[in-house]
Amino acid sequence: MSEDPFSLLMASADPALVVVTTSAQNHRAGCLVGFHSQSSITPEHYCVWLSKANHTYRVALRAHRFGVHFLTSDDLALAERFGTRSGEDVDKFAGLEVDLHDDIPLLRSCPNRMLVERITLLDDGSDHVCLTSLVLDSWTDGSFRPLRVSDAAGLEPGHASEERAIRP
Repeated sequence: MSEDPFSLLMASADPALVVVTTSAQNHRAGCLVGFHSQSSITPEHYCVWLSKANHTYRVALRAHRFGVHFLTSDDLALAERFGTRSGEDVDKFAGLEVDLHDDIPLLRSCPNRMLVERITLLDDGSDHVCLTSLVLDSWTDGSFRPLRVSDAAGLEPGHASEERAIRP
């Protein structure tokens, strides 16, 4: 990360990482996400920003429901699996225990998770789109120490952020 003021602010914020999963038209997808936030208390809304470079983005264009999995400090290997590989080349779910909920793959190894339904997808022309969603259900096994962006700083993304599935 460069040393400009915005980059320093973002590095200091050091957000938690999540894995977002979805399925549409017999295609499963999932990716590592660092841009996400609660966006409403009542009703419960949650936003995630998906990179347009990712296979998950292309599947998300046709999907209505998503799994949002909160990674713990012990989940670096899972972050590597979903953050450094492309679903175009490998099945990221191979060898993982997955529960299907409304055809959405939920990672059994991540007990801290939500099932959300898309409200809207906002494309402002940048390298990510904002998925605004309604929380349908959530599960947790209690408090946890999240895996943060700084914990995964050594991981190389499966696609560069300037790659785009669809050109603006």
